[in-house]
Parts: sequence; structure tokens; C-alpha cells
Amino acid sequence: MNRKLATILVADVVGSTAAMERDEEATVARIHDCLRVVEDVVVRHDGRVFGTAGDAILAEFGSPVNAIRSAIEARYSVSAVPGAAPVDMRFGLHIADVVVVGSDLRGDGVNIAARIQASANPGAIDVSGALYDQVHRVSPCKFVHEGDRTLKGISEPMRIYRVDAVMDRHVFQVAPTRLDPKPETPVRANSIAVARFTVAPGADQDQLYLAEGITDDLTLELSRLKGLFVSSRSASTALTTTDPLEIGKLLGVRYVVGGSIRKSSTNIRVNISLTETSEGHVIWSESITRPFQEILDVMDDVIARVAATVSGRVEQSELVAARLKRPENMSAYEYYLRGLDHHRLVGVSDDHIRQAMNWFEKSMQADPGFGRSFAMHICSWSNLPDFDMLMGEKQVAHALELDPTDPEAHRIMGSIKMKVGDFTTSHYHHHKACELAPNDAYIIGRSAALFVFSGQPGKALELLDRAEALDPFLPVWITEERVAALYVLERYEEMFCVARALRFQTRRTFIYQIAAQMAVGRVDEARKLVVQAMALDPHLSIEYVRIQETYQDEGVIDALVARVGGAGIPMFPAALSEAQVGVAEVLSAASKR
Repeated sequence: MNRKLATILVADVVGSTAAMERDEEATVARIHDCLRVVEDVVVRHDGRVFGTAGDAILAEFGSPVNAIRSAIEARYSVSAVPGAAPVDMRFGLHIADVVVVGSDLRGDGVNIAARIQASANPGAIDVSGALYDQVHRVSPCKFVHEGDRTLKGISEPMRIYRVDAVMDRHVFQVAPTRLDPKPETPVRANSIAVARFTVAPGADQDQLYLAEGITDDLTLELSRLKGLFVSSRSASTALTTTDPLEIGKLLGVRYVVGGSIRKSSTNIRVNISLTETSEGHVIWSESITRPFQEILDVMDDVIARVAATVSGRVEQSELVAARLKRPENMSAYEYYLRGLDHHRLVGVSDDHIRQAMNWFEKSMQADPGFGRSFAMHICSWSNLPDFDMLMGEKQVAHALELDPTDPEAHRIMGSIKMKVGDFTTSHYHHHKACELAPNDAYIIGRSAALFVFSGQPGKALELLDRAEALDPFLPVWITEERVAALYVLERYEEMFCVARALRFQTRRTFIYQIAAQMAVGRVDEARKLVVQAMALDPHLSIEYVRIQETYQDEGVIDALVARVGGAGIPMFPAALSEAQVGVAEVLSAASKR
């Protein structure tokens, strides 16, 4: 008997029995159209429909993230069906080892997905705890823990999560700039990517966050060297391969740094290699074992060796000038890495925000001279309703006093200044961030927002071109900035093409598409997009648009809100306070790491 691991999605039309009594033929047609839309979305996300049951459709995915994206897109897509609404569907998802019977899938895993769907509220997307554990770090949405749920016919209670609002600011969201990313220019002689460092199977969480942190730091340090063309951290995250030849083809780089981390007792072992991607030749490799407190010295040594090998003439003085200021107390660095690990997940649940803040506070206390922890503490705090903008600005200023060479602190300060309307100072800090990290795709891409909002959309497009050349796997909330820039330039048809090419939609892409449709007189199309946007986020409002889109020219934002309001976006959110959608959206992007 064949078996395989699969993510199962069960989608069901709600309330069809009662609707049949009122108008049988119309209901049958509507159900058929809804299920067809769901099937189209499933196929688009590399899934396969393997069965039906009444008014339900059963699908399998090799990727649990694709399954989540499929459910989210299907929910708002059915709103385009005449007479249908997002609440007409409900979804249940589970990941399990299932039995393969021809083209059919059977077993306990399929039954659990069906029971989760049956117990969900109309319009809800409910997932099992097993699926949540697989996707919460990389999914495009927030989750609400529903607790343990007793399902019909299932002996043990199941941990259930409900998919909540879709995130626009998730560090691991990716929307490839090309569906099949290929380098469009010849591979540069001094180009390099840092592949994600690995840990031994079964390694504890400490080693996992340490590997992530070291990968991040190595990427950032190398990106600060002007002699190197460094592919970004998110590009490495998006790749599923560790083959240097494949990485070279996908990212258009000549060299790949890769390695592994193993921590035992008080020692750390780092295995690292530099591989040339055209033939796969290993240029050098080394295994380093040192006391953990010397890990920063190990990193400095690795950076110097890689830089010297790739560029051939990187001066030691340039390394010293480019290097981030390091914490004197290694406990502070450990705390910082722990905080960063939770910070990556701040959009998934508020608990991660608080845990990130707690770890950053511990780092600040352990080493008051380590500026990065002060800056990142503000990035995390900005996601909460009680965020104090003035206090945040003061703390980031303190971080910059401690380390004026930290590009992330400059970027965060630039975001704060843009939010309060000080575009002159914001320009200074964004420029400084790009100057300090000239090859950091994340910082370059994020800086594009400043130029969109300050009335220089052409410059924003130039920055996005540069960022996409560095990283064909940019997060969607950077890629979407091109949509905003094209809207401001009134290049509407080009904007529609860019928006539709994204792997999934966000609130912002819907907002600009709605406004552009109104601008060209296609009111009906705009209103259809409003229905889909409200299905994606029921709290979407004009108030949110005004808070999110911080244009220096008030005329631009006035025209934008007039258009989306005329299409049907409500003035105020259904049940969400202004604080919850305020400054966090601008500041919460934080680090690419």
C-alpha cells in the first residue's frame, strides 16, 4: 500500500440545502461556479483536486504554504461569482501521512481535514496544529489559536488555529519578481550568496536560532563591502536547494558561501565552504571549533577570508570601517539572536512581539553599549497598539549614538521620520542606510517607499530594479511598492500587469488597483475588487488607507481615498482600532533577517 505526506484542503459551500429549497437551479449553478473557482485556484498553487463530496472539494498540496495561500485566494475569489460571498465557503486544512489509492487519497488525515472544515464557521479557514507548526514562520497570514477542538469521529481533541487577517509585513513572504527566476545579466565576477547555514538533524532551538543569526550577520557584513555584489538574505531563505550550481543559476552569482553550525557545551563548531558556481569547485573549506564566546572573532575571520577570496583586494581598513559594532558581552548577543528569532514572526501572533521585546530588553541590560538591540526593540514594539512614537524615536536615536554605522537603525529612524512627516530627515537616514549597506536588497527595496511617498516614483522604480537584481525572491511587501510607484506615475495598465503578476495579493495591491480602475472609469471592476479586498481583510477602511499611505503631497492621498471610497471601501474599520493599524505598518518590517 502506497503512502505519502500531503497537505489536505477541504472546501465546502455553506448553506446549500436551504438555498436549494428556495431556488434549486440557481443554487446548483452557483455551487458549480464556486467549486470551479476553488479548483482553478488550487491548480494555480500547484495543488490537485482528488475528490468531491456533496458540495465539497478535496485537494492535496505538496507545499503546506501553497495550501494556505490557495485557501486565502479561493475565499476572496468566490466573491466574484454572481450571488456568492466569502462567507459561502469554509475551509479545513491538515497535513498528514495518507494512503494513496489510484488517484484518490484516503485515511485518517483526510478525515481530520474534513472534520476541521465541518466544524469551522462560515467563511473561516481553520487549520490543524500540525499544519500551523509547518507554516507559521513563512505563511502570508496571522493566526488565532482556537484551542483544542473535539471533532466528530476523532478520538483525541485537535489543536486548531483560525487564519486571520493577511499580513502585508511578513519578513519571509516572498513574491518572486519572475515566476521562473533567471539572471537577466551575465554573472558578475564578484557576486556571492550566503546559503542558509544548517544544523544537525534533531538540533535544539538554540542551535536553530544561532544558525539563522550567523547566516544573517554574515550576509549583512558582506553586503556592506562595496567590492561585492551580495544576494540578499530573503533570496537564500526562499531557495529550497543547497546545490551551489543551482543557487548560482537561480540567483546569478559566481560564489556561494555555505556551512553548518553545531554547538556543544561551551564550544561551537563552524563548518564553512566557498564554492564557485559554474563548475561547483570548492575554493576553500574549513572546520573551526572555538569557545562560544569567540564566535564573533570566528565570523570576522570568515568574512575577511571570503571577501579576500572573492574580490582579491578588500583592504583590512575597509573591513574595520564596515563592520557592525559588536556587543562586548556574549550573553547580550545571544539575547539579541533570540529576540530576532521571535521578531521574524511578529505578524503571526502578538505573543511573538512580546517575546521579541523581552529578549531585546535582556540584551540591552546585558550590554548597554550594543545599539542594535535598542533599535530592534522599537521595531518589535511598533507592532503593538501602545507604541509611543516619541519614545521610539528617542530610543532609536540612542541606538545610533551607540553605533552610527548600523544601517538597520538608520532605516528604522528613516521610517519614523517619514511617519511623522519629516521627509528631509527621513531622506538623510534612508540614504545613510543604503550608503552603509550598498548591496543590501532589503534596505534598498524598503527605501523605495520613501521616494514613492515623497513624490519621486521614478527614483523608487530605479531602487526596485536594483533590489530585484540583487534578489529575485524579494518579499511581497517590497515588490508591491512597484504597484504604488506606477499608480503615482499614472501608468495604470502597466500597474495592473505588475499587480496581477504577484504570486498573491495584499491589501495595498487591492487598494491601488481599485483606485486605478476608478481613475480610468471602470467603476464596476473597481467594485468587484472591493468585494475581494474586503474578503481578504474585513477591517479594511479609508482610515487604514490614510494611516498606511503617508504621502507628502496631501493631494495624492486625498485623490486615492476619494477613489477607493467611491468604489465602496468603508470610512472606518468594522472592529479594529486606529492604534492597531497605525505606526506598526510602517515600522514593523524591521530586518530582512
